[in-house]
Formats: sequence, C-alpha cells, structure tokens
Amino acid sequence: MKIHQLLIAFGTVLLVWACNDQPKNVEKPIETEPKEAFYQAISFTGDTLYASAVSEKLQAQFIEKQQAYLADSTDLEKLIWYGRFTAYTGDYRGAIDIYSEGLKQFPNNSRLLRHRGHRQISIRQLDKAIADLERATNVILDETNSLEDDGMPNAEGIRLTTKHGNIFYHLGLAHYLKGNYESSLMAYQKCLELSQNNDGLVSATHWIVLSLKALGRDDEIAAYLEPIKQELEVIENASYLNACLFYKGVKPLDELYNPEAEINSSNSALKYGLARWSYLNEKQEQAMMILKDILDGDDWASFGYIAAEVDLSRMQ
Repeated sequence: MKIHQLLIAFGTVLLVWACNDQPKNVEKPIETEPKEAFYQAISFTGDTLYASAVSEKLQAQFIEKQQAYLADSTDLEKLIWYGRFTAYTGDYRGAIDIYSEGLKQFPNNSRLLRHRGHRQISIRQLDKAIADLERATNVILDETNSLEDDGMPNAEGIRLTTKHGNIFYHLGLAHYLKGNYESSLMAYQKCLELSQNNDGLVSATHWIVLSLKALGRDDEIAAYLEPIKQELEVIENASYLNACLFYKGVKPLDELYNPEAEINSSNSALKYGLARWSYLNEKQEQAMMILKDILDGDDWASFGYIAAEVDLSRMQ
C-alpha cells in the first residue's frame, strides 16, 4: 500500500473518531496486502524481484511502528522507524514513499535522505540513490555526528555505526555498483575515518581494497590491510574480516568458501569478496562459479547479492 493510500485511510479514521468524540489513538493497523505480492524491482540480470514472506514477529514489529506513526505522523522518529520496518518486511518501494512523504515535512533531513538512498539501492535505482546520499553529505556539514540505532540490534546490543558513517557507506556502495571506483574509494576512506570500532574498520577496508584493486592501484592495498589481524575481535562483520584476511593471503579460499553455507547477507558478503578478488586476479572461472552460487540464493536485497548481480551482468 502506498503512502498516499495510508494517509487517506488515516484521515477517514480521524473523521469517524471526531464525529464520535473518541480519543485519537489507533487500535488496529491498516490492513495491507501480503508483502510477497509486491513487485519491487528488476534485477541487473533481468529478473523480476518480489518481497518474501516475513515472520509473525517481524510483522508484529511492523504493525507496532505503523500504529505509532499513524498516531502522530508529524513525529520524525516515528516516521523513520515506520519506514525502516516497512523495508524490513521487504516493501522497499513502500519505505521509499514513506521517506519521500517525510521529506515534505522535513526538507533535506539527512537521515531521511540516507534511508531513502539506501532503499533506492535495494530496488536498483543507483542514480537516485547517489543523488539522495550526495545531498545528505552536504546537509551533515552543519550537523554533529552520533551513533545510530540499529533496527535489528546485534546480540551484544552495541551500536556500531554512526549517522554520518552510514551516509558515506551507502554512498560508497552506490558508486561502487555504478563502477565509479574513485568515488567509492573516497566515500569509504571517509567511512574509515569515521569508524569507531573494529566492525567499522573491516567493513570500510573491504570496500577500499576492492575499489583500489579495480583501479589497478595494488601498491596502496597493503597499507590498508596491515591493521587487519586474525585475532581482531568483531561483533557483526566477521564476513568482512574474513574477506580482508583472504585479500591479505592469510586465509585460503578453501577455508572460507562453502557453497552449502546458509543463505544470508553475511555469507553473501563474504562470497562476493571471494568472487570479486578472484576475478580481479584473473581467475574468471572461479569468480563466475561463486557469483552464480550467490545468485542461486534469495537474499536479493543484500549488498553482496546486488554486487554479484552487477558483476555477473557485466561479465556476461
């Protein structure tokens, strides 16, 4: 359901309550179609992409955020969280509509631009993503950076990313996917500068190394990989740590590549790193095998999957 439909329905509810002099709260969520019925995007390899079914727990969380927003649609935090959980259910286009509506109320809000840019990447609208994220980098020149809450907190409950860092991270990804490796490199160098923990270190380093390798600047790679050690402790980004150790020559492919690994964003991220490094080191058959393995999965909104999609489309 699109945002304008939600607002029309909400207006109808308010009118009924006003006539009956009832308290203005929302007891039931607006009914929505099953998310898996929503067309979302066309992949870079030509496939039509649809949202997957979600768990009852996630659907309940979505309804909670939806109700909170409908009770006060002028609250920026409630709007952002409604958008985020709409995206978590797989309705990325719906989330984009929510952020677009929010930008009418809060023009040039850096957080709304960041989240909309992220979801433009999800639906393969890279130019729109870059436009939003570039705008956000200009807005934050006058803003103080701070840690950002994670919609799906890690087991430690520790916030690992910052608001500014997330803007540059997603901007770097959009440029990388477009093949703008100089621009992706600059964005991820900014991420590295803003990182406050080992998780930020390994995620930024992963994309920096791949950008440098694509640019043929191999002589700069070792300096970035120097601080990446096997004993480095990370909370979420073990896939990026292992990828960096692979680039460094510390861990071999046969230790890291498992075609039977669970399909999730972390494993797709690792597999993508293995495939891309193989390709850039002239091991095309090995790269092709791993890329096809990634695309056999269904986590099509993960960054590793999208990057694999882009590479495979170019190779073919």
